Amino acid sequence: MEYNIADLFESVVDVVPDRAALVYIDHPGTGAERRLTYTELDAAANRVGHHLLDRGVRPGEHVGLHLYNGVEYLQTLLGCLKARIVPVNVNYRYVEEELVYLYRDADLAGLVFDAEFSDLVAAALPHTEALRHLVRVGEPAPGAAEVAAVAFADAEAGGSPEGGFAPRSGDDQFIIYTGGTTGMPKGVMWRQENLFFSGLGGGAPTGEPVKKPEELAERVAAGGAGITFFPAPPLMHGTSTLTALIGFNFGQRVVLHRKFVPVEVLRTIEKEKVTSMSLVGDAMLRPLIDALEGPMQGTDMSSLFSVSSSGAIMSDTVRRQFQALVPNVMLLNNFGSSESGFNGTATADSGPERGFRVRVNSRTQVVDPATHEPVAVGEVGRIAQCGHVPLGYYNDPRKTAETFFEKDGERWVLLGDMATVDEEGVVTVLGRGSQCINTGGEKVYPEEVEQALKSHPDVYDALVAGVPDAKWGHHVAAVVQLRAGAARLSLADVQAHCRARLAGYKIPRRLVITEALRRSPSGKADYRWAREVAASADG
Repeated sequence: MEYNIADLFESVVDVVPDRAALVYIDHPGTGAERRLTYTELDAAANRVGHHLLDRGVRPGEHVGLHLYNGVEYLQTLLGCLKARIVPVNVNYRYVEEELVYLYRDADLAGLVFDAEFSDLVAAALPHTEALRHLVRVGEPAPGAAEVAAVAFADAEAGGSPEGGFAPRSGDDQFIIYTGGTTGMPKGVMWRQENLFFSGLGGGAPTGEPVKKPEELAERVAAGGAGITFFPAPPLMHGTSTLTALIGFNFGQRVVLHRKFVPVEVLRTIEKEKVTSMSLVGDAMLRPLIDALEGPMQGTDMSSLFSVSSSGAIMSDTVRRQFQALVPNVMLLNNFGSSESGFNGTATADSGPERGFRVRVNSRTQVVDPATHEPVAVGEVGRIAQCGHVPLGYYNDPRKTAETFFEKDGERWVLLGDMATVDEEGVVTVLGRGSQCINTGGEKVYPEEVEQALKSHPDVYDALVAGVPDAKWGHHVAAVVQLRAGAARLSLADVQAHCRARLAGYKIPRRLVITEALRRSPSGKADYRWAREVAASADG
């Protein structure tokens, strides 16, 4: 047995076959539920894996998952891994041009898609000659484009529920497509063994990693049930899928919603006694606060032990508001990426005054991007990680060469995040270098200014971007969404508030008030949109 995700999952099934594995609640609307034990989920995944093989999808080929959250998503993911087929996440918010690019770039041989996306799939198909087998989940709406696809129910019924797959390897691949905020998506290629240790914590994200594959099931057998994981963001983003797989590695229960609806999320936490929830920053935590202060006041949240965020920061102000409503919860700002997995967790003193400070793991350093040598204390560099890192970007040797390097006999990945390190080894993450604002020769990282803005009592959400300036090159602009009922905020108010927290050159010189900020489904900032809005406003 090797560190292969499907092998490890099956080893857990063997020791806790009748334990609850997955609860799916279809909100909003129907309220329909599905509950599967480990044995039932294992058999369901086997059916999908066998169907794909029976229809000619070969081990090593790629199958896209163009799906909302649901049983079918994890069932297909596990089925692909069992059959040594490579699953590829597809962002369901993509429009036709982006889908054509991803389908082609990923060399998809197969696609499992929700019927709701039939029109988009039909439009993309003529441009994706390699895509030869499609499976449709659900029934298309009247008038939707017809796509030659096998109904998921038929695929499931025709596939064998038994195992019997070919031997697997820790070298089998897992690809995570990451879009970021600019450019077309890139496919991060992981060996499953490396992803197990970097993204899944080696079977114990908060403890000692396993030392042999068999140890994972031994730990599950020795422990008990009682933990319920709730990945709230879409599974199409790596952080949510990895949370679900971590839950399975523990032999515990995973809860899913089709979409993020704050009121329904709170109902599920109370009903299912959720203990650990993952989300993405203020964009998800703040609506939960609004619901707890409004229609869901009095919801029993006593089971909730931890809430973790990855991909965007839970700001200091919003964390305090949630903690006041749910006093016993532990709020964790985790730092990581599709290219590195987990790097570390923010310190308790992170905030507008001190910045986003992270105690990183032993495999993470801040390095000079040119020499790849560690930077001196206080100097700005880029975060890099060695050890269990990806193979590179699929179909992109140039970007792979720019991002991955060898040093001292080890392979490293150079992330896009700029940072400094202090005498104790604590890293202060400044932000993505691609979003850095150069104003009069000084560098400003948007996340730092956003933290200061969101500590203002009238600010609900904020994005910061650089606007061209004839004198300074660029100046800092803030795009702000106000709290409901807040008085209109002036630029002078914002500047006065930020002056106590930021150096003068970081203070916004332009303020744009908007009804809502544009973010991705997972809560990540859309900086391209913020720049356009800020630049088009009167300065």
